[in-house]
Amino acid sequence: SVTVIEKPNVIRETSGLMIREARKIAQEYPGIELWETNVDAMCMWLIKNPQIYSVLVSSNMFGDIVSDLCAQLIGGLGFASSANIGDDYALFEPTHGSAPKYAGQYKVNPMAMLLTVKLMLEYLEEKELAQRLEKAIARVIEEGKFRTYDLGGTASTLAVAREVAKKVMSNQ
Repeated sequence: SVTVIEKPNVIRETSGLMIREARKIAQEYPGIELWETNVDAMCMWLIKNPQIYSVLVSSNMFGDIVSDLCAQLIGGLGFASSANIGDDYALFEPTHGSAPKYAGQYKVNPMAMLLTVKLMLEYLEEKELAQRLEKAIARVIEEGKFRTYDLGGTASTLAVAREVAKKVMSNQ
């Protein structure tokens, strides 16, 4: 299914356009269900049943709000990775931004970057290495010995990354 997220009852000038275009495109794909929802209702439904949604389409403004909410559902921006995949090229980035206020403090969570690397490895068809990296990340989180400030710990960015690398190398 594809869910279009807008607020046409309030933002009448532009929200209707996205929904009209989505309806036109949906006619070309009768096997894919099209849902339309208001952004505020979408936020409530994502908290209640995030697993029922496949693809979310939105404007930048509402998409930014919804993506931050979704990031929190998986542990926060410190875990949110993204991939922009086209026909010929792909771009991978963590969704958290550069966080300049933390520059030089070495305390930010590196997991979003590492999970972004996992997405890139999958795209490059390096499935085994991607699985090893994902497994290593999961082990570090489960063990709880290396946690950055956002997870209630004091471990540095480098300490967490080194622990993940150690587990990747030893295939733990």
